[in-house]
Amino acid sequence: MYQFLKYEKEGGVATITLNRPEVYNAFNNELSFELQDAFKAVKKDDEVRVVVLTGEGKAFCSGQDLKASQADPNRSFAESVRKRYNPLIKAMRELPKPIIARVNGVAAGAGCSLVLACDIAVAAEEAKLIEVFVNIGLVPDSGSSYFLPRLVGSAKAFELCTMGSKVSAQEALELGMVNKVVPLTQLDEAVKGFTDYYASAPTKAIGLIKKMLNKSQHANLEEMLEYEAYNQEIAGSTVDHKEGVQAFLEKRKPVYQGK
Repeated sequence: MYQFLKYEKEGGVATITLNRPEVYNAFNNELSFELQDAFKAVKKDDEVRVVVLTGEGKAFCSGQDLKASQADPNRSFAESVRKRYNPLIKAMRELPKPIIARVNGVAAGAGCSLVLACDIAVAAEEAKLIEVFVNIGLVPDSGSSYFLPRLVGSAKAFELCTMGSKVSAQEALELGMVNKVVPLTQLDEAVKGFTDYYASAPTKAIGLIKKMLNKSQHANLEEMLEYEAYNQEIAGSTVDHKEGVQAFLEKRKPVYQGK
């Protein structure tokens, strides 16, 4: 189905694996568009209730493939960002399902941005996050300038972006860039802890929560209070809400269908 991606689905979990290990899963044009397509597929598939995004081999994603980009010396940087990266980041943030980054190795440049755009990030101890753009005289893209200051504060974001600092997995955890750090040998087990939960959770409510938290980044209290009321009406009409209440009354564990 895809040339540079692996797409697997099992038990409500879709796993998307960037598959260019020989170049540390760097982005070429095709990978960008395949990833956009994979997230469209995930959105349409009601069986998928949680997504895992990871990289094949030693790296998560090393960012843009510079050799590939040099093959077209007349390309427009703005056009490339608008067509390849911006639709991808928007698709991830607008997906009404949780996305878990399985950070198995280095995440640099646009690869770092990908991690920050996920809802949960689980990193191996060996992983590093690097806003590497400045090292070749470029500025952060793929959402890093939006996500990073909100996670780590303006001063730290400025330092990381202007110095291209390598952030260890442990430091990323302390800064709030990732949710959990484990030895590489325990990475799959740690990710499974999250996917097991989300694959059997009330998916519609979680999708609404994601929308609400996105909006809260640029809304005032009055707007959020109204938005909470609006979304609570939607959540209250779901099958999973009725099941949750019934399970509470019957003193049993709820069986959510994601509907």
